[in-house]
This record gives sequence, structure tokens and C-alpha cells, in this order.
Amino acid sequence: MSGASYRAWGIAFAVIGVLAFSFRPILIKLSYAAHPVSPVTLLFLRMALSLPFFLAIGWWLRNQEPRLARRDWAAIAGLGFLGYYLASFLDFVGLQWVGAGVGRLILYLFPTLVVLMSFLFLKTAPTRRELMALVLSYAGIALVLSNQVHGENRLFALGAALVFASALCYAGYLVAGSQVVKRVGSMRFTAYSTVVATVPAVLQFAVMESAESLQLPAAVWGYAVILATASTVLPLFLQAEALKRIGASHFALIGALGPVSVALTSALGLDEPFTAVQALGGALVIFGVLLVSLKKG
Repeated sequence: MSGASYRAWGIAFAVIGVLAFSFRPILIKLSYAAHPVSPVTLLFLRMALSLPFFLAIGWWLRNQEPRLARRDWAAIAGLGFLGYYLASFLDFVGLQWVGAGVGRLILYLFPTLVVLMSFLFLKTAPTRRELMALVLSYAGIALVLSNQVHGENRLFALGAALVFASALCYAGYLVAGSQVVKRVGSMRFTAYSTVVATVPAVLQFAVMESAESLQLPAAVWGYAVILATASTVLPLFLQAEALKRIGASHFALIGALGPVSVALTSALGLDEPFTAVQALGGALVIFGVLLVSLKKG
């Protein structure tokens, strides 16, 4: 395969992976609209239905070097809980009260949170470019939320806070997991940590829900299957392959398609508001995140 063809496939994988992952909040919102399913049940379905794929991948990669030490397994367990279970659960709960487009924009802040955490915990001082990105991103979020956060809409404020907490958990997972991924390998780390993250989701469902909660309409089961496969398993591995072929900087540019596509699709398909002020705020968020994500010059 020529270099141009290799790169072209990388771009294609990135676009498909970003769009597939971006439809996650829309599928969650459609599930809530179709039936009063709880976030606990929906998260359980997503994790349980994707589990066989990750078990198969983990088994296939079991003989990879280096062999995992006890500290590697402990790190995988802790980071899987933080980055896949807790971040997902907070997102699922928050999306009960926040639109898919707004929720995706808030989640898209995670690279700026990585910068802040690196400064706080790793003593990595932010550059002027990163400080400008932080100001632009959070000014944009303030614009997006400005016409929806008020005294009569406290549930929206709660939902936005929960989605932001989800982004915070994912950023913590990235900061803490950067060295572990280098040692374990991204594919193996993804498979193992997702398998581990399924355990608390199953336990939570067993404690808080009953078997009757799985008596759901066919539409909700359909959304759950798509959520687990096309919006969880597929994008994780397409994006991993895309990163290998085109690099993180170019992938970050394509990643900006995510919040844009969700905002437009939500406005058209879910009748969510998409005002000029929100469009301006979204543009500031995307520009700010790209300033952080792209390498200078």
C-alpha cells in the first residue's frame, strides 16, 4: 500500500470513527424518549452487549509482550473504573436533562481539562497558546449555557454539571493512564479496561434494578445494540488505527466534526434548540480545543 493510500484510509477511519462515536448521546436521548428507561439499565445494556467483543479482543492479544505485572492490572482496573464506567455513568445521567448537542460540546472540553490537570498534578505549566485556548473554550461554554441556566431550569444545570464531571473523569483517565498505555499498548489497554469497567455496571444494575427493567420496547433494545457496537466498539478501534496512520494532530482536526455533527443532527432530529448564540459558543469551544490539541507550527 502506498503512503498516500495508507494515509487516506487513516483519514477515512478517523471520520467514520468520530461520527460513529458522536452519535452516542443521540442514541441515549432517543432511548429516553422511546421509554422511561433508567440510566443504570441503559449503561448496563451498553456494557454487557459490548463485553463479548472486548473479551474476544483481549483473548486475541493475551500473549502480547510485555507481560502484565500486578501493578499493571491494578492500574487497568482503576483507570477502567474511572474512564469507562464512572465517566459513562455520569454522562448517561446528565443527558436526561441536557440536550445531546450541548452535552457533546461539554464533553469535548476534556483536552482543556487535561492541560489543567497536568498543571496541577504533573507541574507542567501551560503555554500562552494553551491559556488562550482555555479562555476561548470556557467563554464558548458560557455562551452555550447562557440562555438555558436560570432559576426555573435547575435540572438542566445539574445535567450540565454531571456531563462536565464525566469530561473531568475522562481527562483524569487520560492523564493518569498515559504511561500505562505506553507500556501495555493501546489496543490491549482498551480491551482490558473496558472488560473491568463492565463489573461495576453489572453490580450496580443488580443492586438498583430488577429483571423487569429489561422488559423494554424493541426500539430501546435496537438503540442499545447500536450504542454498544456501532457507537462503542467500532469507533474505539477505528480511532486507534486512525491515530497510528495520521497522528494525533490531524486526528484532532477531524475530531472537531463530532460536536458539530451532533449539534446539527440534534437540531434536525430531536428538535433541540440551535441558536446563533449557541453556534458562536460552539465555534469558540471547538477553536479553543483545537488550539490545545494541535501541535504548534
